[in-house]
Amino acid sequence: MSAPAPSGNVSAVMTTTVVPGKLVTPRDKSLVASEAATRLAAILRAAVAERGSATLALSGGNTPRDAYALLAREPGIDWGKVQVFWVDERAVSPTDDRSNYHWAKLTLLDVAAIPAHHVHRMEADDSDLEAAATRYEESLRGNVATTSGLPAFDAMVLGIGDDGHTASLFPGEPTVDVRDRLVATARPAPGREARMTLTAPVIENASHVLVLVVGAGKRPALERAWDVQGDLHQTPSRLVRQCRGEVTWIVDRAAAGLD
Repeated sequence: MSAPAPSGNVSAVMTTTVVPGKLVTPRDKSLVASEAATRLAAILRAAVAERGSATLALSGGNTPRDAYALLAREPGIDWGKVQVFWVDERAVSPTDDRSNYHWAKLTLLDVAAIPAHHVHRMEADDSDLEAAATRYEESLRGNVATTSGLPAFDAMVLGIGDDGHTASLFPGEPTVDVRDRLVATARPAPGREARMTLTAPVIENASHVLVLVVGAGKRPALERAWDVQGDLHQTPSRLVRQCRGEVTWIVDRAAAGLD
């Protein structure tokens, strides 16, 4: 299944020897969101048409939030055949403003009326975070089709932090090296709650990965992710270079250094 063609709102679509995958450079934040929504909708529609179901893994953040609001209104998606999961989650209540689930519920789940039994929340608010991670791994194995023995999401949304992290795989933390689990926990740090996150093998096995990046402040981290040489432990988002599916970077002109 191929990724959809870009909409008319983008500046360019490029495949280069440096950027791993396709680079799409919308003019600004709002066009990043609309481009992401258009592409996600096309991927989900195609998966449902091809085999009768689709799987989607969501990340948090302001830019994905805007994309989800637009995705909820995309025509032709049979949400009764889409299973929704999360890439990562903070150890907070599902009603907390910091919760990735909370904002997805407000912008996408409720608006699109996605059936509750198709929504697989990461229960990172559980007092036993390791047990919750084990349950989520079981949910992945039970609900996401596999390739090469690993869950293969039809579509996965990622972002990049100013420090170069993606999902909840942070610089200097051992979580980026986890290969024997599908779901791991990230310990709390100053200014950061404990987290639950998909591990690198799951991210690398997604059929389509969309990486959304906005703002000049992300440019240094993005350059490290794109650099042919680099340290995965310093910039965990470099793991996207190892993805086996289609990777599309939807990056506004400021983050891409085109302004």
